[in-house]
Parts: sequence; structure tokens; C-alpha cells
Amino acid sequence: MDRFDSMKALVTAVDEGGFAAAGRKLGLSRVQVSRLVTALEDHLGAQLLVRTTRSMALTEAGQVFVERARVLVDDMAEAEAAAGDLTGELKGLLQINAPMTFGVSHIAPAVNDFMRQHRDITVSLNVNDRFVDPYEEGFDITLRIGDLQPSSLIARKICPIRRLMCASPDYLEDCGRPRTPADLADHAILHYGHLGNELHWPLRGVGTSNRLPVSPVLCSNNGDVLKMASLAGQGIVLLPAFIVADELAQGTLVPVLEGFEPAPIALHAIYPPDKYRPAKTRAFVDFLTTRFQRRPPGGPV
Repeated sequence: MDRFDSMKALVTAVDEGGFAAAGRKLGLSRVQVSRLVTALEDHLGAQLLVRTTRSMALTEAGQVFVERARVLVDDMAEAEAAAGDLTGELKGLLQINAPMTFGVSHIAPAVNDFMRQHRDITVSLNVNDRFVDPYEEGFDITLRIGDLQPSSLIARKICPIRRLMCASPDYLEDCGRPRTPADLADHAILHYGHLGNELHWPLRGVGTSNRLPVSPVLCSNNGDVLKMASLAGQGIVLLPAFIVADELAQGTLVPVLEGFEPAPIALHAIYPPDKYRPAKTRAFVDFLTTRFQRRPPGGPV
């Protein structure tokens, strides 16, 4: 038995809330994690975990042991990362979370190019549009677009992203083209976000707050859903430029109220507040920053 591997399996199982989740993080099966923990208990002659079919909990001996073992596991991870920095080697698993549309259209190609440069890096790319806590869910990097709420997480701005209002030519032919933001009250609005009592579009030139109240006919937290509705002539949409850039270039969507478009939002890389940032994490964020500043998603701001 490798005692360090067993300690790492135990600490990870406790942190992740189970053997299956620990296995996913460590690249092992649930059975392998369970065997490592059992071997450690046999070596110590003490039960560390109380297991049921639905949960597990530390025994008193387990609480004392995990507290000490965690220090060793963290120190080893820091030592390995520091050694990688000194040798210039980038290796290991990099876990990334990104929004669905942006993740598929821009992060996936970036990951492919990054992995071609660093053959010893393994990447787990998770794409979805729900709010993710990178610390709780074990991501090395979480990519977010938009304003950030205050938190203990570390954020680095990667690049600005333009937002555009647009609609299909058929919709504008049937319903007319708005000339001022006030005209939007007479149009069908497709809103990027969740339905609420007070919804606004952050347009320029609509008063001191730059917030125009809107009453959407459709809301969604996925930009592709709204783009499809706009292409079908369902209304006017406000979306990040990278979602509608191709359709605008092809003329299947056309811009509206160009002089009132909102200020750009930003793409941020979010990290857990670890005391040591592995070289692979810093390298990928630097890679994205260089890539997207040279070729902004959706075109220049």
C-alpha cells in the first residue's frame, strides 16, 4: 500500500462527499478509492469512516487523522507544483468550467490548441449555464461572462465582450424598425436571463441609470435559444456578439439601435483562493488572455 495515495484518497473522499466523486477528481474508480481507504484503516488498525449506502461520516479517529493528513496532501501538491514551475514542465489534470455556448464555440477550440502545445496536460472541460462554485466543485478555472458578485474568489479579466441588439429582417419588415429605445415598448423582446418582476436592458442614452425596463415575451438563460427565436422572427434580442456574429455577417440577423448598445461586459477567469497557483492554471489563463486579446470573441469592441 502507498500510504500517501491512501491518505490522498481519504482526504479527497471527505472533501468531495463520497468515493465516486473522489474517484472522478483523482482519475480513479469508486472501488479503487474505497480499497485505498480500507487499506489505510487496516494499516492503522482503526476505523476512519462510517459508511452507509447513502452517506459516510468520519469517526473520531478519522477526524484527527484527516486533519493531519490534509496538511501532508496539501504540502505535497504545493511541492509538486513548485517543482513543475522550476523545470518548466506543465502536466497533470486541468479542470475547467465554462458557459455552454461560449464553452463550445470558443473554449473548446482554445483547449485543443493549448493541449497541442502541452502534451502532458489532461483537461476536463465542463460546459453549462448554471452558477458554479469553483471551490465547492473542484474546478481549477471557472470562466464567467458579465458582472461578478463580491466573493473570496480570485478573478482575472481576460477580455471585453461586446453586446448587440438584433432581429431578423422578416421581423423588422412586419413590425417596423425601432428608432429610439422607447420604441422597444411596442416590440417583442427576447431576454437573456430569468423571468422576473423588474427586468431591464442596460442601454446607453436612456437616462442616468442606463436601464430600460423591458417586458419580454421569451426569457432564457441560454443564448442559442434566444438566437433561434430571433431567427424565427419572434422578436428583438440583446446578446453577446460572439453568439450572433455569424448571423450578422450572413444577414440572417441585422443590428438595431446601434447607437444605444450597452457597454461591453467582460470575460473573467475565476480561481479558488488557494495559497499556491499551479503553473498549468496560470499558463492556461495566460494563453486565453493572449488568444482573446488578439482575436476578441465576436469581433473587436
